[in-house]
Amino acid sequence: MVDTLITGFMHGNAYAIVALGMSLIFGVSNVANFAHAAVFGMGMMIAWWLGSVLGLGIVPTIILVALITGLIGLLLNTLVISPLQNRPSVAALLATIGVGMILDNTSQMIFGTETRSFPELLPSHNIEFLGVRIGTSDIVMLLLTVAIMASMAAFLKYGKMGQAIRATAQDTQAAKQVGIPVKRIQNISFVIASAFAGVAGIFVGMFNSNVSPTSGSSVGMTAFIAATIGGLGSMPGAVVGGLTLGIVEALGVYAFGDGAHDLITFGALIIILLVRPNGLFGKKQVLHEPMTGSFSGGAKPYRIPRWLGPILIVAALVAPFLATDYFSSVGIQIMIYAMAAMGLTMVSGSAGQVALGQAGPIALGAYTSAILVGQLHASFLVGVLCGGLVAAIFSSIITFPVWKLSGHYIAIATIGVGSITVALIRVFEPITKGSLGITGIPFPQLFGFTLFTPQLQYVLVLTFLLIELLVITKIRKSHLGKTIESIGNDPVASESIGIRTSAYKALAFAIAAFFAGIAGALMAHQYTYIDPSMFPFATSSLVLTIAVLGGLSSPVGTILGAIVLVGAPELLRFMSGGRIIVYGVLLILIIIFRPQGLFAKKE
Repeated sequence: MVDTLITGFMHGNAYAIVALGMSLIFGVSNVANFAHAAVFGMGMMIAWWLGSVLGLGIVPTIILVALITGLIGLLLNTLVISPLQNRPSVAALLATIGVGMILDNTSQMIFGTETRSFPELLPSHNIEFLGVRIGTSDIVMLLLTVAIMASMAAFLKYGKMGQAIRATAQDTQAAKQVGIPVKRIQNISFVIASAFAGVAGIFVGMFNSNVSPTSGSSVGMTAFIAATIGGLGSMPGAVVGGLTLGIVEALGVYAFGDGAHDLITFGALIIILLVRPNGLFGKKQVLHEPMTGSFSGGAKPYRIPRWLGPILIVAALVAPFLATDYFSSVGIQIMIYAMAAMGLTMVSGSAGQVALGQAGPIALGAYTSAILVGQLHASFLVGVLCGGLVAAIFSSIITFPVWKLSGHYIAIATIGVGSITVALIRVFEPITKGSLGITGIPFPQLFGFTLFTPQLQYVLVLTFLLIELLVITKIRKSHLGKTIESIGNDPVASESIGIRTSAYKALAFAIAAFFAGIAGALMAHQYTYIDPSMFPFATSSLVLTIAVLGGLSSPVGTILGAIVLVGAPELLRFMSGGRIIVYGVLLILIIIFRPQGLFAKKE
């Protein structure tokens, strides 16, 4: 038990260093920086290269990693965050997701995806303490955390630049009026925070011994959760949140096994936010709701002429029979992701609330239909519809308390809900087969006829897509749709006239989860195999990116977004290695230059 506590404390110590940077950025810029996890991962891999390939020691490695990751932070703020300064906060949040995609996959392209041993820049496991072997590297990391905390506290309290940072964090407009160079302060904050993340990557690499570009993002995401638990913008909260989460994780994994890791991490996030809606040390947000409202400037979707609609439908129906099986399979993938994204036009479009957990409902729909049809021998249509219903009901139950939160915390909580859902699927091995997944899922069968060819499955999925398009369009035009849209336009005014905004957001999310569940069920019957690794956070990011690219106000636009983001890279295989980079670049460009999306126009 003692070794478990020490391990948790050391992990929490690393989380605290990264979380400090995240809270610093949030305090100064009001940006929930999802790219920070990728900066951490990049720092870890650069340190591996400096130590293993160039053979540098600990001091030059720390200096170079801090400089490089600090430069990345400067470029992030200058090129992406600053251009969005006068936009709603949701725009910057989505843009940092795009930057994270670019950094993570650039790291994989440069360093490769394989796991490798981290160089022993400092001795590890060379000191025995209370029967547990720790290393010089662990002690140095602990001392570094204390030094960073002390120096940051002194810098913010007594330093001229630190006082300017505090003033900017308290009131940006007032800081500008008294002559504080806010842009320069924000640049400095991003540089300091990113350097912290890079240095933390060095010590986490030494602690874990083995590293890969994909491992950095998971540790960085956990540190982001730690910052949220402590309270975004609070330096003491970042440290307490990091240490607390590290110890809770270690004890949880010790008691329930490594398979429960995500359930423990994200479960702790949800529990803390429900008890302390702004985190342990966060400030109450009572003046405004920064994460609601569309960043697209009141855009309206283009109208398809009545005569053109039937032509497009007929062309879509005929296309697979004139092409190869591969073309039909790609078309199925496009339509499945379009179905999952279309519901977000209700949540993130009409209600104006960012949702980042769609991987959860997709996974629920897939597993529900796979179990009902494959193991309990229910009919295909029953399995698919139950997949949608289970996804909607379970997602509504587990997210219901979340809508009482405010600001960035709702968007972050939806990440937790999606991750908890997938973690529960992994834990319930007797039913879901855990990490092994479910095999032998039958092809769709209607009226005794098996749809075993890609062309027939294509027609089936197209039918579901058109039905969803009709239903979503009707809802958006109805009184219910107009009510939900009024919440996105002005949540405060909606509350003042008696509209229960949280209830309507929950309803919009349930509708989106229902269709995401159906999309997941159709995916399961196309693949005939599923496992939890198929539903990571990247799936949620992709679904949201599709909706943003097509236009959050346009259900039809999600089909166009899916064609661009899913279809084009599949058909152009030479882009497959940098596919996620393309997603990230497109997301950033759309947010900056065409926030209304491809299939919408500004009023």
